[in-house]
Amino acid sequence: MESIEIRTLTDMKDLEDVRRLESEIWGAHDSIPSHQTLTAVKNGGMVLGAYDGGRLAGFQYSFPGFNGTSVYLCSHILGTHPDYRNQGIGEKLKLAQRKEALKLGYSLITWTYDPLESINGYLNIGKLGGTCSQYVENCYGEMEDLLNRGLPSDRFLVEWDISEAARQIPRPEDELQTAAAESLISWHMENGLPIPLDIKESPLSKEEFIYTAIPADFRRIRETSPDTALAWRMKTRMVFSRLFQEGWSVVRFLKGPKESPVHFYVLTKNSNDEVYI
Repeated sequence: MESIEIRTLTDMKDLEDVRRLESEIWGAHDSIPSHQTLTAVKNGGMVLGAYDGGRLAGFQYSFPGFNGTSVYLCSHILGTHPDYRNQGIGEKLKLAQRKEALKLGYSLITWTYDPLESINGYLNIGKLGGTCSQYVENCYGEMEDLLNRGLPSDRFLVEWDISEAARQIPRPEDELQTAAAESLISWHMENGLPIPLDIKESPLSKEEFIYTAIPADFRRIRETSPDTALAWRMKTRMVFSRLFQEGWSVVRFLKGPKESPVHFYVLTKNSNDEVYI
């Protein structure tokens, strides 16, 4: 993807191209009007486009947020054209977003994503170093777009401190084996799909890290076995909601080998700012 160029978009024509790409990915029903993105760009927000020559391959849209005490950048939508998925464009857009956000004076970027989408978890938590301690049940209600139809729209709320780069230190040895053995959600394989089983009791607070499995390919599960997809949604909802209430935070994403049916979130109660990659 050396040919991909990231540009900051401010022209109405370019923003209309973004709206059309958003409609192609999620459906025209929920696409954001170009006058809205233009207004955000003029008032502390940004729209970034990823271009392959003259073709728009992906985009990212953000607007200012305020929680009553501080201002941050709310990263609302990141989309990639189907022809360019799994080619690193999302990471390029997020790194460009960080650079532009720092220029505008932001130190924090937040966004939501479906915690069962392992590709997003790997990018948001594993690569960028975002953290999460808030689980929002059915965040957007019952969604009817092409990617979310049929399931509660549960989301992680990610916080990405962009004021300085995350520290990268080696992860514990043989951690994948530990994660598989100690995952708070167990699973078994049935018809080629991982089926969630029992949920273990809350771990003792003295544990340094705890692990929770999620399916490696949730989209395939959602398309082929809606009941299994719903089971993963409800069991992970129960686990993460409970852990966040008990003071745990997601700090890392542990990716299994290519053929692995599951990956893992890593949680800790540590208050330091080290991010293990």
